[in-house]
Amino acid sequence: MSSSAAPTAPWVVIGAAHVVDLAAPLRAVLAARPLDGVALELDPERAVALLAPPGSPRRGSGLPLFARLLAVLQRRLGASLGAGLPGAEMRTAWTVARERNLPVFLIDDPIRQTVVSLVRSMPLKERVTLLVGSVAGLFVPARVVADEMERYVDAPDAYAEELRRVSPTLARVLLDDRNEHMADRLASLRARGAARVAVVVGDAHVPGLIDALGRRGIAVEAIPFRALRGITAPSSTSS
Repeated sequence: MSSSAAPTAPWVVIGAAHVVDLAAPLRAVLAARPLDGVALELDPERAVALLAPPGSPRRGSGLPLFARLLAVLQRRLGASLGAGLPGAEMRTAWTVARERNLPVFLIDDPIRQTVVSLVRSMPLKERVTLLVGSVAGLFVPARVVADEMERYVDAPDAYAEELRRVSPTLARVLLDDRNEHMADRLASLRARGAARVAVVVGDAHVPGLIDALGRRGIAVEAIPFRALRGITAPSSTSS
């Protein structure tokens, strides 16, 4: 798939996989668009940790257990899939914005606040399921992870439905609530004059965030993970 097609809307929401390195196609997409800024699914604390130079001390020791488990799991999955450091797309989007002298907007809720809200609102059965699943994920073979990634790419809606069935609280706190909060922040950016913005979020957020933005009168182009990984042709940089 070529990246030379003209943008269909001044705003674009791009789906990342967090543990799969699609830095090159993301750079191609961003280079092809005139932009007023780049928005990332990060809060300041996660941004500092993710965007620190390789080899820097990790700053996760004060995070709740679930958040620390998730960070370890992402690093392991990224290494197992040959994807390098997790969050490569976020790093790339940050780098491209800096190269083009564009502002970077951190639009996510604080990670600590999110995890506390999740744990407090989650019934005991869901808490146990989440903890067991997080620990078990540390021992999943790489080939199983790769197979599951392909299943997700083929049917992301089915995965979302399964998540809502198994853990409706998790889906509400980690997806629905954050989508609404990110959409509010993006709408505020538009009200302050940002007319052309690229938004890089985890792929599971793409449908809900687009819906939330639409209800706020913001039309966007969607490039989900499945489409992003098919983009191979480089593009010339637009200012």
